[in-house]
Amino acid sequence: MRSTTTASSGRRWDGSPTTARHLRALRIAADSPSRLLRTAQPGRCHACGNRIDWYTRTDHRSISLHPAELRTATVPAGSRWHVAAGIAHPGSDGTSWCRIPHLALCPRGDAPAELTPLLTELRRHLALSTRRLLDSGTFTPTADRPTRAPDVAACRPTRPVVQILYGRYLAAQPVEDIRCIAQTRRRERCPHPVLAPDAPAGRWTLMPATPASGQLALPAADMAIYSLSSLPYAEQLRWRAQRCPAHAAAPAAADLALADWEVFDPLVHHQHLHPRTPTAVRRRRGHA
Repeated sequence: MRSTTTASSGRRWDGSPTTARHLRALRIAADSPSRLLRTAQPGRCHACGNRIDWYTRTDHRSISLHPAELRTATVPAGSRWHVAAGIAHPGSDGTSWCRIPHLALCPRGDAPAELTPLLTELRRHLALSTRRLLDSGTFTPTADRPTRAPDVAACRPTRPVVQILYGRYLAAQPVEDIRCIAQTRRRERCPHPVLAPDAPAGRWTLMPATPASGQLALPAADMAIYSLSSLPYAEQLRWRAQRCPAHAAAPAAADLALADWEVFDPLVHHQHLHPRTPTAVRRRRGHA
């Protein structure tokens, strides 16, 4: 007599594993182009809540890929990626399998015109998963989350522009909240901030709204920039690597996250331009 029960797949309805995996002791190879531990890089899309894998691209920027491999023939040529030595490369590597960016499948975004029938069905499956996450209350889109009221007196930018080694980067959070990305001995992310109290700090200043050099300034007035140009070269390298002073002195420690820096472009990030520095206090009407 055949049993009617089926074997458990080992995963929940949203694709997450039902049991926690035993973490292995991993080390970074000396010749590895990436400092990231791959077991620490899965995440969830802030727009739809589905699972993604973060990888470093060849231009040192980050990209979110769909966690599963797809047959190369079912993916348009412009959306094919492959991973080699922990680095994501555009295009196929000549095999019958490839990866695809999550943005091409995200149900909260606009569907690309070149989606094949298989990718259209996969995008519909992700949309159903997002609906289940929303109905169960386990996921709230970033746009729908309550934001903290800004400090009007301090004009504290939520995503400041930071100048490091004569290049300008857009941070993902305020300067005081930028956190070290190195791994501790307990295999957790370091809780210490990059802006250490015993280390030299940068200063807020007003500069023309340009990426760095080589481009004309925008017609708008100056913008507030947290400049690190006056710090020593080693300190600026520490900031760009997004490490606290303790882990900057221990380069063998692996990274558990990608650095949050995004190359600043005033035309793309115009909503993050601030005409006042956080140290400037506005005067209220009726007060001298």
